[in-house]
Amino acid sequence: MVKISSVRVRPLVLPLKQPYHWSYGIREAFAVNLIEVEADDGTIGIGECTVAPDQTGTAAILHRLANHLVGHSPHDVAPLIARIFHQEYLGHGANIMRAANQMFSGIDMAMWDLQGKLASLPVHQLLGGAHRKAVGYFYFLQGETAEELACDAAVGHAQGERVFYLKVGRGEKLDLEITAAVRREIGDARLRLDANEGWSVHDAINMCRKLEKYDIEFIEQPTVSWSIPAMAHVREKVGIPIVADQAAFTLYDVYEICRQRAADMICIGPREIGGIQPMMKAAAVAESAGLKICIHSSFTTGITTCAEHHIGLAIPNLDDGNQIMWQLVQKDIVSSPDLAPRNGWLDAFTKPGLGFQLADDLVVKGERRYAASR
Repeated sequence: MVKISSVRVRPLVLPLKQPYHWSYGIREAFAVNLIEVEADDGTIGIGECTVAPDQTGTAAILHRLANHLVGHSPHDVAPLIARIFHQEYLGHGANIMRAANQMFSGIDMAMWDLQGKLASLPVHQLLGGAHRKAVGYFYFLQGETAEELACDAAVGHAQGERVFYLKVGRGEKLDLEITAAVRREIGDARLRLDANEGWSVHDAINMCRKLEKYDIEFIEQPTVSWSIPAMAHVREKVGIPIVADQAAFTLYDVYEICRQRAADMICIGPREIGGIQPMMKAAAVAESAGLKICIHSSFTTGITTCAEHHIGLAIPNLDDGNQIMWQLVQKDIVSSPDLAPRNGWLDAFTKPGLGFQLADDLVVKGERRYAASR
């Protein structure tokens, strides 16, 4: 059986097409740490991690964690990651599962890509098979002003998009203005809002009541992520469905959200929960509570989109309007397959592993931007 011979970590910085506006501020670029896990037969599995709070620091952590993989079978991904967490985190008193999950997500992703390539099977077949032929995605509105967002909404509506997603939590006046502007452009299409922890309980209740007239499908993470009861309180008081996002970072968060009936859906992705296999666990917990999973993406390239797409094919309780973010970068490092949904839908992948090819020249440029940023 093949063994892992080496692991490489390649920090990349990728500029965005336009500034990204949300309740936390403005972003001009995505930064990721590319992970390449190579087997002794030359097969390479590829994943990526987000880099909060520091790209160089997280790259150093990944190098340390990767040392535990060399010499082991890529098919032992779950026990390997569990062992690393106990030795490198819990063994040093670092009970910080949220931070660890962001590191493990890229390792897990690369290991599944490697397993699929070795087996000549797409990852969703390794996970038990596809529940659907295509996965649904929403249209991610971009812009700063109401005019800019309305223009983008008009473009999406003309393209036949089904579900629109708008960032709020930027101040009451602006939130109401941009929501009204987008609703005017999209007619009766579905509209979702994401406050990204931007409101107190009091403000969330008031804002939900003011926003109801715009026929909002749901509001994502209205209150602070560390208080699940706060989100549950809002859900009890308003008519708009509430979705958990930043509150759901671990399997235990997912359980508590379900137990406390704090949300009507759980939005979570491999970056938060720790990878592809942990996403399957999170989906099962949500399914037992009668909740759907909406796949969450965060400051990542088409690599993560491919991993998320296989997850979306494999879990039974999937929403039909999931998130992707590769399209926000100027040039995505995934050259194939075409990851652009058609009318909000993206067909199943059939190639082995996660099923993508990288544009090597864009990866090198991303490395150069990282080096220049230090």
